[in-house]
Amino acid sequence: MLEILGQLLILLLIARLCGVAAERIGQAAPVGELIGGILIALGAAMIGPADGLLDDLRSAPHLEGIAQMAIFFLVLRAGVDMEPQEILAASKGAFAVALGGVLVPLALGCGLAWWIIPPSEMKVAQVLVVGIAMSVTAIPATARVFEELGLLHSRLGATVLAAALIDDVLGLLLLAALTTYVLGGGAGGDGPDLAGLAWLAAKACIFFAVTGLLGAHVYPHLSERLREEKLVALELSALLAVGLAYALLAEALGLHWILGAFMAGLFLESARIGEQAYNDLKLILAAITGGVLGPLFFVSIGLQVDLSVLLEMPFLAAVIILAALFGKLIGAGLPALWCGFDRRHACAVGVSMSARGAVELIILGVVVEAGILATGLRDGIVANLFSLLVIMAVATTLIAPLGLRWLLKADD
Repeated sequence: MLEILGQLLILLLIARLCGVAAERIGQAAPVGELIGGILIALGAAMIGPADGLLDDLRSAPHLEGIAQMAIFFLVLRAGVDMEPQEILAASKGAFAVALGGVLVPLALGCGLAWWIIPPSEMKVAQVLVVGIAMSVTAIPATARVFEELGLLHSRLGATVLAAALIDDVLGLLLLAALTTYVLGGGAGGDGPDLAGLAWLAAKACIFFAVTGLLGAHVYPHLSERLREEKLVALELSALLAVGLAYALLAEALGLHWILGAFMAGLFLESARIGEQAYNDLKLILAAITGGVLGPLFFVSIGLQVDLSVLLEMPFLAAVIILAALFGKLIGAGLPALWCGFDRRHACAVGVSMSARGAVELIILGVVVEAGILATGLRDGIVANLFSLLVIMAVATTLIAPLGLRWLLKADD
């Protein structure tokens, strides 16, 4: 137990220090926390390669358990932050930007992955992982730039924020569908199992129908009763209970449990529980994810990254990063241009949507758990794919705010 506590203490301290340092230079805390994990891995590899110190850290069961709990809370918080009314109220322009910002990077990522990944039973699933990882958007870093420039509530800021929300919803749904299909054995055949896909779609419809009805008609009455008690602790317990119940329902239907956490958060709205209780719950979830579970999750992701891939496959790493950047620039920028933005602001939309950040890291954590990608291997593209995608997430998250500041400096 002493060893476990010592490991958690060191990992949490380094993660938080690196996260705070990242925020001081205008970057998102998860990027710093992930870099903290990479630094720990480098240090452990240099200090104790013979005694397996790094392997012990990477395979520690308590870290795996914390990572699973962190994914639950991070996805739950993502759902809470996405009020359905905001998504439905988004302009046609935001929907066009979101759709292009998902489909073009998804197609580009899948095409690139199909070219570089060797044939195997898991090839289709691994190809889709690359596409999904390229299709998501992490907005906190670029949202901070909009706020600094006073553009957060402008047409440009509102379009990007709404499109990013829609992108993440689509990304999580694609991820859940992929992991469900793989865990159900659908990735091991010679081709797509149409009957299996149809059954998966039917189960997904049942899940969304049940959770949607409960969220729209039952949860409001429960929230009303809890609001009368004026106890945030009860609201938090109810939210976690609903999240766990939805996750169990998803698992019972053969779907991935992250859908349950996401749907539970999605139906928690300020109009149902009151503005004060809603804000209090968001603060509590932010403290749990930002103060403890999130840092430990992101530092654990960093531990799995092998930076030697930059020396072994520098060209491939550069191609993946450029594809990720240009996929969003074209996929989100062109619809923005067609929706009336001038060229500079359309480019700003594309650049602001190109940061992957924490959202992609959550996706990678889930696919590693599902066995689609592996970590700790040495040779081959598939063995290094996890590290390449993490490096892409960090690079795009660092580049996007810099590019956005340069494009919008005339608006300051």
